[in-house]
Amino acid sequence: MVQEGQATASRVVLETRDVGKQYQLDGVEVNALRDVSIAIRAGEMVSIMGPSGSGKSTLMHIVGLLDRPTCGEVILEGDDISNLSPNQLAELRNKYIGFVFQSFNLLSRTSAQANVELPLVYAGVSGVDRSHRAIEALERVGLGNRLGHFSSQLSGGQQQRVAIARALVNSPSIVLADEPTGNLDSRSGIEVMAILQDLNAQGITVVLVTHDDRVARHAQRVIRVFDGRVQSQEAVENRVIAAQELRDLPAEEVAG
Repeated sequence: MVQEGQATASRVVLETRDVGKQYQLDGVEVNALRDVSIAIRAGEMVSIMGPSGSGKSTLMHIVGLLDRPTCGEVILEGDDISNLSPNQLAELRNKYIGFVFQSFNLLSRTSAQANVELPLVYAGVSGVDRSHRAIEALERVGLGNRLGHFSSQLSGGQQQRVAIARALVNSPSIVLADEPTGNLDSRSGIEVMAILQDLNAQGITVVLVTHDDRVARHAQRVIRVFDGRVQSQEAVENRVIAAQELRDLPAEEVAG
């Protein structure tokens, strides 16, 4: 069951302080982010929302430890990690963050189980342990009966479930989902949001990056980004509960 407001008194697990990011594009300096300060608490489900070009993707790369800011601080579990080396950032990513992307990023001629095992291969986990953990993660997203299916044999919604399982297999404390419903039909999108809300109810911090207000309202709080700045941060009123959306679908759509 999704519990609203459960993260109110929790510790801050990830924050940015006056973060800026500049790029050089054809000799012109582009300010992708300017003075961005946000805080995400343990067990919270937050949406970072904005239109194309707003800076939300740049912010996602920074909070996901895929990039470093030009200025300002990024604090993870109380430590400033703004100036760590790429290898140090990669180590922290593997420990704390699981990623779910719009395009799934699966190997098409590889089984669901093998796709989920990949992060464990890179981490040097033994074969038996890899298998056990991958199966457990796939069962967690309702794909225990699809272990041997190639991703090319799965529907879009099932492929995104595999991607979520892969994000979970290293037991991250934070799942960062970038437009997770962007390539899905409406029902599959609702199913994916139900899984993410359920994971959040189990205590995993979830950060959604989206341009879609309906998707953003599945979170407890929305951070709106525009022109590289935080425009507003507010709690979600009348939060969308995906499990209820599924129950309300017409019978013929459920059957499909």
